[in-house]
Amino acid sequence: MSIHIIIDGYNLIRRSSSLSTLDQQDMQLGRETLLDTLETYKRIKRHKITVVFDGTNASPFALQKNQIKGIKVKFSRSGETADTVIKRMAVSEREKALVVSSDLDLVNFAASMGAATISSSAFEEKIAMAVYMDTKGIEDEVQGGWIPTTKKKGPGRRLSKRKRRNRVKTQKL
Repeated sequence: MSIHIIIDGYNLIRRSSSLSTLDQQDMQLGRETLLDTLETYKRIKRHKITVVFDGTNASPFALQKNQIKGIKVKFSRSGETADTVIKRMAVSEREKALVVSSDLDLVNFAASMGAATISSSAFEEKIAMAVYMDTKGIEDEVQGGWIPTTKKKGPGRRLSKRKRRNRVKTQKL
């Protein structure tokens, strides 16, 4: 099953130390830098990525573009927030979606719809690790397989089904 990564754009930019400084200088520069980073990540991992921005501060030219560098970019309409657009997408995608945001209301809603969630800072770390591994030529280690141990695990320590699905999706990042 392929993953559709839905990103709360300004949330990710403003939680990032490097992107937030660019965003304070110029909002367009912050958006372009985020899209450049995501382009590199998409080239490595090949996941479907959609970035959603609030459309109130966007230039009219930016509102016309639908796909930039292989990444789908959406701006909310006037009178609508990016959270509303992301919630709508989470309802339609359900288990296929992975929502990237640190907004608790949005994260809880997406999780209730069956979508996996990850915080903005954790996703930024995943992007940085993927880019680092790509530049160094390190292969992804195969997850899974049995590791011999004497430590016993029983059903009492098993994660809930939702948390196991969330963990599987975030391991694919």
